[in-house]
Amino acid sequence: MSGNKSKTLFERAKKVLPGGVNSPVRAFEPYPFFVDHAQGSKLYSADDAQYVDYCMAYGALLLGHAQPDIMDAVKAQLPKGSLYGAPTEREVEFAELISTFSPCMEMLRLVNSGTEATMHAIRTARGYTGRKKIVKFEGCFHGSHDSVLVKAGSGATTFSAPNSLGIPEETTQNTIVVPYNSVEALEAVMKRQGNEVAAVIVEPVLANVGLILPTDDYLNYMRKVTSQYDTVLIFDEIITGFRLALGGAQEYYGVKPDLATLGKVMGGGFPLAAFGGKREIMENISPVGKVYQAGTFSGNPVSATAGYTILKLLNQKKAEIYPKLEKNCAELTKALVDIVQSYDLQAQVYNIASMYQIFFTNEEVRDYACAKHSDPKMFDAYFNELLKQGVFIPPSQFETCFVSTAHCDEDLKQTITAFDKALNKAREKQTK
Repeated sequence: MSGNKSKTLFERAKKVLPGGVNSPVRAFEPYPFFVDHAQGSKLYSADDAQYVDYCMAYGALLLGHAQPDIMDAVKAQLPKGSLYGAPTEREVEFAELISTFSPCMEMLRLVNSGTEATMHAIRTARGYTGRKKIVKFEGCFHGSHDSVLVKAGSGATTFSAPNSLGIPEETTQNTIVVPYNSVEALEAVMKRQGNEVAAVIVEPVLANVGLILPTDDYLNYMRKVTSQYDTVLIFDEIITGFRLALGGAQEYYGVKPDLATLGKVMGGGFPLAAFGGKREIMENISPVGKVYQAGTFSGNPVSATAGYTILKLLNQKKAEIYPKLEKNCAELTKALVDIVQSYDLQAQVYNIASMYQIFFTNEEVRDYACAKHSDPKMFDAYFNELLKQGVFIPPSQFETCFVSTAHCDEDLKQTITAFDKALNKAREKQTK
């Protein structure tokens, strides 16, 4: 990184922000670059550096930075007010669109973040079933609230200890953690405790531990076993919603959960999320039911306008957008695979729709335990060399890279050239 402004800003930030950042995923050594502005597929740093961006706000920006239609719609809304504390027609129109596109969303609530959405979805499932326990999967991230912020269990049916100080162990005593892609582990839990389990919550595609895809019929099995025990199945589609397809993973895999959470892409770059599903479940929410949920900023007119605009755009151009995204992502991952093979590297490359990631390991990555075997030194060398070449990806092996419609052929060519240099650097670490 040229210049010292980011370094100076980081030193200032550390005095007022823990670790100098407002989210730990933004931190990397020796210090993160600070963004001045962004447009399309590019980030521009405070030090006048330009980066082709595949972080895309951790998957939120399907159409790239500062997409003109979204920006224009928000600019038109701002003079009318940013927050009312009362309902608007736009909220209703927006909710109707979401319900049309997302297979399970008969009713929904707008909220402001993925953490809120998953927290309220779990509470709703518990209120509906009258049960306490939930099942989550190793490596799935469902936000930073207490009941799901737990370590990956070492066994198929172990209760998990909190993954953060400040969370009492008794808070997570009703959270059961099982390995992803293991039918046997989930079956064992449900046979023993299925009648006590309020909800099974899962990222249908794991995107917070690198990128891990479900094995054949795994999601179908999950749907079958939760129905057998009258357990609420929750798809956490904060990342996959509107990205794998207009109807998310539900449409892509043809599996319909009872509840789902949506966010990121749906917000068009603004703070916005939703949870919803079957009418008979959602009607338990206040003021018509006894499950309490509220939020001053929920459904605010600025975020709702941005969300409504992007969903209209995706619907109008879905026949063009999704095939293009898949084609460009496939081109990048093919190049990665070819270079990995040419350098005889121990690495696995995975992709789906507009998401991809590389794991520096010689074994197939099917779950969290496999992902943890990846070589962090090789990934760090790969990340840092990409940054030097003007390509920015999430600075962690356990994140996912995202392609947007703003990425052009020139971006792909630059990225593939950067892949070659970055993987060569990673090879140096592998041989040491």
